[in-house]
Parts: sequence; C-alpha cells; structure tokens
Amino acid sequence: MSESVPLPPLVFTPLLKRIRWGGRRLGTVLGKSIGDESDYAESWEIANQPEHDSVVAAGPLRGITLSELMVAGGESLLGRQSQLSQFPLLIKFLDANDWLSLQVHPDDMLAREYGAQERGKTECWVILQADPGARICCGLRRGVTSAELRRGLESVSSGGDRGELEGLLHMYEVRAGDCVFVPAGTVHALGRGILLAEIQQQSNQTFRLYDWGWVGADGKPRPIHVADSLHCTNFERGPVNPVVPVELCDQEHSFEELVRCEYFVVRRHESLHAFSLTSDDRFRILMTLSGSGLVQTSTGDEQLLRGGTVLLPACCGRIRIQPRERLQILEISCP
Repeated sequence: MSESVPLPPLVFTPLLKRIRWGGRRLGTVLGKSIGDESDYAESWEIANQPEHDSVVAAGPLRGITLSELMVAGGESLLGRQSQLSQFPLLIKFLDANDWLSLQVHPDDMLAREYGAQERGKTECWVILQADPGARICCGLRRGVTSAELRRGLESVSSGGDRGELEGLLHMYEVRAGDCVFVPAGTVHALGRGILLAEIQQQSNQTFRLYDWGWVGADGKPRPIHVADSLHCTNFERGPVNPVVPVELCDQEHSFEELVRCEYFVVRRHESLHAFSLTSDDRFRILMTLSGSGLVQTSTGDEQLLRGGTVLLPACCGRIRIQPRERLQILEISCP
C-alpha cells in the first residue's frame, strides 16, 4: 500500500467480545455474526491496540490492519492528525443484558502514572434501545467525599446492604435517543436492558469499584481496585445527566451536535433525503443506528447498514449521504 494511493471508505471486521453481562442484541438487532451463546457484550468496530487491532473486512485493502494503515497511509487517513502514532478513538456497540461493574477511568495525567504510554478514557454513550425502567449510574450525588464512598464500598464488600452504596450514586432511567457524556474520573455503570453506541479515547484503562456480588464459574470474583478507583475519581464533578443536544442546520438539513470535547465531536443526523458532510482534512466515522443508505466520496462509495461502522479517511474529499429510507447516523470526528 502506497502513501500516494487515496484510501477509500473503510469497513473493519467487528471484534466481538463475550462477557458475562452481554446478551444477543448485537446479532438480533444490529446484525452482527454471533454464535448461539447469550453473552455477546461488545462489538469493537474500530480499535487500534496491541491485542485488539481492527482488520479491513473487504475490498482491495482486505486483511490490512489499522496499525498498518496508520504507518503506510497516515496522512491520507488522518489528515491534520497525521502526527499521531495510534488511532485516537475506540468505537464500539454494547449490549448490556445485566449490570456492568461500577467503575472509573483515569484522565490523561493520572493514566500516565500507570504507564508512560497510557491514555485517559473519556467516553460517551448514545442509547439505541432501553427496556422500560433501564437505569444507569453516572456520577456521584453532590457532595459525596472519598471517605464516604470508601465506607460504602467497604460496607457492601463485607455483606452490608447495597442501599448504602447506591445512596451515594447518581442513578436514573434512560431511554432510546439519550446521549450521556462520561468524562474521565466519573464513577459509572450501565444497567441491564440497554443497547448503545460508545465513542471513547483509544484506551482500555479501567478500575473497578464494585461488581454487584458477581462471581465467575470458578466461584471467584473479578479483581476490585478500590484505592486506584478513589485516586482517579473526580469528587467535584457530582451528578452527570444526559446531554442537551445542540440543534444545528446547513442548507440541506437539520442535525444535532451531541458532544464536543477535546477528544471527539459527535453529531447525529436523521433524514429521508440526501445531504452532504463537510470535508476539512480530517477523518470521519459514520455509525448507522437505523435505516440504510449509501455514503459517496471522491475515493469510493460504501453501504450504510444498520449496526455498521464506516471510517472515512481524511483524503475522501466530498462526502454525500444518500438514504434509501429514513436514515439515522452518528458522525464522529476529532476537533
């Protein structure tokens, strides 16, 4: 592959993860190729980590890894971000059929305490489906201190009532369409009955505060990291609620900006009619939440199918979206 060859829109083979809290909706709703098991938890759509490196699924670049694309086609792929040695974002779909652990991620500065190359992990969730009464935890009640959270964790770990801990957490119901921005340092957990898209920094740094009493087939619980979790928690943040989308429009259609932070920008488009996306020397990622269509670019076209993810390299030039039916997509870029 030559740096001078323009890169077409890229689709990668999903990396499917089976975890005890998963379900089957990655297959039944989003069309992923799952087996007969009932614990499919995550579909890593775009990943660039040593043990989890996305591979191009089809076309002339089939079998090429994202790491190889970063080396050989960095400027064509990343444009103004071509100085990066690692793709900056990790893109997933998640099916939470049970509660995930109560956890927290460090910010960039704290992450480096655990390894010189480590990054923090700021993320956001866009809810695709939520069962009636489905809840999440995002943030702590206002004024909760490190000492109070430690006491609550010690109480449940020694067999105490879970209510003491839950009384410190900001827990609420979510519904389809909600977007929750989770900055690094925010205590959080996904509840059962939620299917979502997740956009985050390219990091897997996670510290677990509590695992709801779950034990594995061997009768042993997963590791808990209370000291590291408390060290990485931002106790000044308080409760974190769903974002209020910013309504935007261009000459062709209206759309929503869900999140704009130093790591990523997430916009949601829904339309029956064709529209264009700006091309400004940066890559874009399209996640199709519902409907179907076609994305047309200067370097090639690609299908937009529900549950699919397309990476549009910076060299793609013009971007035209052609819906076949009512189409809802997330447009993800770096600021």
